[in-house]
Amino acid sequence: MSAPENPDTPEDVPADVPTTTTPSGGGGAEGVDDNVENALRVGLEDYDLSPEDVALLEADGEGGPEEVPSGPLPVLAVVGRPNVGKSTLVNRIIGRREAVVEDVPGVTRDRVAYPANWAGRDFTLVDTGGWEAKAEGLDLAVADQAELAIELADAVVFVVDATVGATASDEKVVRLLRRSGRPVVLVANKVDGPRQEADATQLWSLGLGEPYPVSALHGRGTGDALDAAVKLLPAVSAVGGGLPDAGGPRRVALLGRPNVGKSSMLNKLAGSERVVVHPTAGTTRDPVDELIELGGRTWRFVDTAGIRRRVHLTKGADFYASLRTQTALEKAEVAVVLVDASAPIAEQDIRIISTVVESGRALVVAYNKWDLTDEERRHYLEREIEKELVQIPWAPRVNVSAQTGRHMERLVPAIDTALSSWETRIPTGRLNSFLGQVVAAHPHPVRGGKQPRILFGTQASTRPPRFVVFASGFLEAGYRRFLERRLREEFGFTGTPIELSVRVREKRKR
Repeated sequence: MSAPENPDTPEDVPADVPTTTTPSGGGGAEGVDDNVENALRVGLEDYDLSPEDVALLEADGEGGPEEVPSGPLPVLAVVGRPNVGKSTLVNRIIGRREAVVEDVPGVTRDRVAYPANWAGRDFTLVDTGGWEAKAEGLDLAVADQAELAIELADAVVFVVDATVGATASDEKVVRLLRRSGRPVVLVANKVDGPRQEADATQLWSLGLGEPYPVSALHGRGTGDALDAAVKLLPAVSAVGGGLPDAGGPRRVALLGRPNVGKSSMLNKLAGSERVVVHPTAGTTRDPVDELIELGGRTWRFVDTAGIRRRVHLTKGADFYASLRTQTALEKAEVAVVLVDASAPIAEQDIRIISTVVESGRALVVAYNKWDLTDEERRHYLEREIEKELVQIPWAPRVNVSAQTGRHMERLVPAIDTALSSWETRIPTGRLNSFLGQVVAAHPHPVRGGKQPRILFGTQASTRPPRFVVFASGFLEAGYRRFLERRLREEFGFTGTPIELSVRVREKRKR
């Protein structure tokens, strides 16, 4: 029924994906595509469409890059002593469990910035480690990071545990905040009900104004506190340059299982011993960002901790390192997954690649330690790739050696190809002309006496490309895979996952 997938995985980096191709079948004129689109849109009026469907269709085709603010987004820092619930509050504000949370002090160590939005205002939210006055060693470094976060913020949310009350450390944080001159919103956390609100009123004694009673765990009162905080933020940050800029260098995450050579690659790209490299697996714990000059441009490479076989069974630092690796992947635009070419492809390698695909990031596979492979090993590696990585024939492949620097220059064309595909948008008329040709040649099989047909298709978004197909009935998984394969054959999409969802809509009853 469908053309076979190309199983070949060439050693060299594939050529850039073309931005335009001529649809098969001759015509290919833009006016013809527009006529097809208009005819299909008129036909959709006979079907039950939800307001969400209508909004999707009206917004379609207008897409381009989102508006970039004229300056850096305002920065809101969340500070307080250890274990008062700062990371829980951060997760509540950003609407997802991204910051690591555990009921022990000292879990958060670094300054971590997250994009956030409240009441239509975009801003950068910074989670910090707990601040202690008499900190030593690692705790001192954590406290220093918290102080730096205050200096690099436009406003501060100061979190206090209402069930404990104001402590000596809290009062010292207040003095620190006053010296900084930053506007402050005082949040009394762990107020889970009306009975604890009396505890919150005692925090007036800190001299920071009204304490907002909040339960970060349950969401109680967080809206009022955020309303107050957002009012303190300027339209454009005066200090936002101290944080990574979303519009700055492209972010590339180096992923792989432990001891595959990620840190060695970062050091080779940086031209210095930027991170610790040791034969012991798991040397890297925290993601390390580094600006790299490569191919005449600046990139932000992120070295991550190796993803272990069973993350849910790891404990302590290794567990949190795995979670931070997941966070680094979510912040990246493209992932370079390193695979040890000198050893058989492992289940961990397949799982890591699957994680990247599921996250919707662009993907490049780098087979490291190529200098340690002989002809026999390379022969078996090709067979392993065909068998184990059959789900990603579209991913660019680069054979490198982080130790010797072999073929490192090939990373840039591969990354460019993946990012170009990741941001590709197909005009709606052209997409529907293509779908019409595919369906005419290979209609959906008849099931139960009915044959569902495709009514209309649209690209909902990019990064990664997401397509929505309206159909008169359910499309089987095999047919959806066939459509995805044909999309790749027609439009390329080298180096990016694509998502294809189906919305079944029935005709209106007269």
